[in-house]
Amino acid sequence: MLQVNLIKQNPEEVKKKLAVKNFKELALVDEIISLDEERKKLQRNVEDAQMQVNLRSAEIPKFIKEGKKTEADKSRDEVLLLKTILSKDKSDLEQKNKSLEDILLRLPNLPSEKVPPGKTPEENEIVRLGGNKPELFPGAVPHWELAKKYDLIDFELGNKVTGSGFPFYKNKGAKLQRALIQYFLDYNIAAGYMEYMPPLMVNTDTAYGTGQLPDKEGQMYFATEDKFYLIPTAEVPLTNIYRDVILKEVDLPVKMTAYTPCFRREAGSYGKDVRGLNRLHQFDKVEIVQLVQAEKSYDVLEDMVIHVEKLIQSLGLQ
Repeated sequence: MLQVNLIKQNPEEVKKKLAVKNFKELALVDEIISLDEERKKLQRNVEDAQMQVNLRSAEIPKFIKEGKKTEADKSRDEVLLLKTILSKDKSDLEQKNKSLEDILLRLPNLPSEKVPPGKTPEENEIVRLGGNKPELFPGAVPHWELAKKYDLIDFELGNKVTGSGFPFYKNKGAKLQRALIQYFLDYNIAAGYMEYMPPLMVNTDTAYGTGQLPDKEGQMYFATEDKFYLIPTAEVPLTNIYRDVILKEVDLPVKMTAYTPCFRREAGSYGKDVRGLNRLHQFDKVEIVQLVQAEKSYDVLEDMVIHVEKLIQSLGLQ
């Protein structure tokens, strides 16, 4: 979540970067600034009222001790009135804080300076290419047909038992899936990542912590009775290990890896790109996550990309 001070100090720059992500509600930036000013005013009112309550309350025993009943009664009445005002101001402040947080949650993170503006795949910038792009020979068949031919994955059975997007891995297909997961985990652990086996469901605070909520709720599976969300990626529980935790610099970097099934509703997906293993509602993934100093983030990201490249290359597929 973006910090209010960042927005207030650089409102036009924030709007400019949000526009790169094609964010349409740029007026929210000005609304946040206005709400924060109102919040600060209410905060001052609360502090002033609390101070007056404390002062008047301290006068009461003093007046009683001095036998000044009239003055003591007057101070009591003033304290009661001030507490009524204080209660209302606190309620207004709580509501203002809630409104401000709700709007802040609607703003996406700002993109890097390196991200080019654009709305279509053709406007994407190719950062790196690796290996040789395979050329399909005449008569090549798609992977879902090969999976059926060699009895590796059964999409129809998954559709029967659960629904579209929940495949059954079978025979050597199941063995290959399990072997790849173990191989990836071992490779990551050898590179210094600590393995976790996290829960597959998370609470609302966790979903907010990684930005799945409030705007991606429609893409998540939700257990209504307990109000838990099935995770869309291991990144969600892993990063929330350190939610509300302040790490010392000596503790960095924190390197984590985990295998989990992942669950995504993929609402609205349709067409030729959703057949076979594309756009699954349940799929397996091995994740790597690092927590580092902000100034090292891009260098560490590059290191992580190289790590994954070497992992893929080690399979000898090219």
